[in-house]
Amino acid sequence: MTFFYPNGQPYKESGNRRQQTAADSVVYGHRGMTLEEDLNAANQYYRDADRAVIYKKPTPVQIVHVDYPKRSAAKITEAYFRKASTTDYNGVYKGKYIDFEAKETTHANYIPLKNFHSHQIEHMERIKRHGGIGFIIVRFTQADEVYLLDAGILAECWKVSQRKGGRKSVPKALFQKKGFLVPQNYAPRIDYLRVVNDVYF
Repeated sequence: MTFFYPNGQPYKESGNRRQQTAADSVVYGHRGMTLEEDLNAANQYYRDADRAVIYKKPTPVQIVHVDYPKRSAAKITEAYFRKASTTDYNGVYKGKYIDFEAKETTHANYIPLKNFHSHQIEHMERIKRHGGIGFIIVRFTQADEVYLLDAGILAECWKVSQRKGGRKSVPKALFQKKGFLVPQNYAPRIDYLRVVNDVYF
């Protein structure tokens, strides 16, 4: 099956991740897959323990062409990513709406702001204005450290980056100063709700 981005370009991948070059140290094809798997497992753990109901959002797809090899079967042969998604995860914890984006970076000391998009920043700001909880979870892969950073701080960094000469990344030092190191255990692997509980409740 062929998938296309909204601009008409075909979606390509090699295995679970596309090949990474020296000039492209951030993986964009299935970026954050390892983090995604850990978060999905954590969310399953939280649901099984009846602690929270949080899911990964599906990517919106527009189906263009379907083949019917036989009457009882249908095969999608062409589809487009319909529009950019907002954030990766949402759900409910202790009666509060939670919405967050998850990213991985191979850079030791920062994550580029180009990993985020303006519509995601606006979405998380809107969530916070309406009383919800919005944040990002970032894994620094070299150190295997996971941090939670409030969406409001990310929005401040984003606004500064839009100015002439503004910094185009979020330094790890900011995560260490204003964010929170997320415990990594056996079950759940990434216990981010422990941080959410301490910070927002």
